[in-house]
Amino acid sequence: MNLQLLRLLADGAFHSGAQLCNQLGVSRTTVWNQVREMQAYGVEINSVRGRGYHITGGMDLLDEEHLRAQLEGLGVLDQLDLLDLCVMSESTNLSAQRASSTGHQRSLFVAEYQSGGRGRRGRAWASPLGANLYFSLSWPFSGGVASLEGLSLAVGVALKRALSALHVEGVELKWPNDLLLDSRKLGGVLIEVGGDLSGDCSAVIGIGLNVAMPDTAQQQIDQPWADLKGRLPKDLTRTDLLAVVSKYLIEMLQQFSELGFAGLQQEWQTAHAYQNRPVKLILGNSRIDGLCLGVDHTGALRLKTDEGEQLFQGGEISMRAN
Repeated sequence: MNLQLLRLLADGAFHSGAQLCNQLGVSRTTVWNQVREMQAYGVEINSVRGRGYHITGGMDLLDEEHLRAQLEGLGVLDQLDLLDLCVMSESTNLSAQRASSTGHQRSLFVAEYQSGGRGRRGRAWASPLGANLYFSLSWPFSGGVASLEGLSLAVGVALKRALSALHVEGVELKWPNDLLLDSRKLGGVLIEVGGDLSGDCSAVIGIGLNVAMPDTAQQQIDQPWADLKGRLPKDLTRTDLLAVVSKYLIEMLQQFSELGFAGLQQEWQTAHAYQNRPVKLILGNSRIDGLCLGVDHTGALRLKTDEGEQLFQGGEISMRAN
């Protein structure tokens, strides 16, 4: 995909074919083919005879230079040893895993589009181009897998903190890794662990956050969803949003490294969507009903059942309101 052409059209104004040819140094046929390629990825480019091409409403594309400046201003850029922003990616989690294996312990990978974005339990994550946030942060830990208990819940706390700072109200957390808004899915977290499982290890934290989901992507989503359209300050760009979220995420990881999830347990429960509500847990072909009591200091779900209180760790478990 031609990023230069995408950036030219992102302002939402009309650009004639002749202007684009001159600016890009290519033929009209090449411009037309590149426009069709972008349309195939869901970019709504219109062609009007005598006026040229334009993207209705424009596009708020991510800006790496501005992101670096924002992160530096927020005091967290020096916490990263690698920052990579690209247009097309198979998966930002995969990119972060590869970087971690080559020594980049604190890397941030961001993409405008993912061809193989994944959610929990291997589900596909809808990643329309230039619409939402798709990024992954790798982070080192020294206490093995045991030190990562409750990390996905802690990430949820960081996301809620960031959105609260931007005056987005009504965000709730759903065990073990979802962000809800008006009882609909706003975002999700996917954590993958590598390294020495009993000593020095690293976690890749993948985050998808719905910002302005286009109508064309709705058919790819099989559950009620929400986005941040109309809820953020009008002059806030997606780049600004990413910088703020990254700041709160990195600050939380520093806190988590010292205190673990126990230091965030109460804050998570305060934002828990199903606290003290009847729920059902789905484990493969099995179902368990009970009253959700929140989580313990490790992030395990506490469920009051007819057999007494039971604890459940994350993994292949889904929780639904009953």
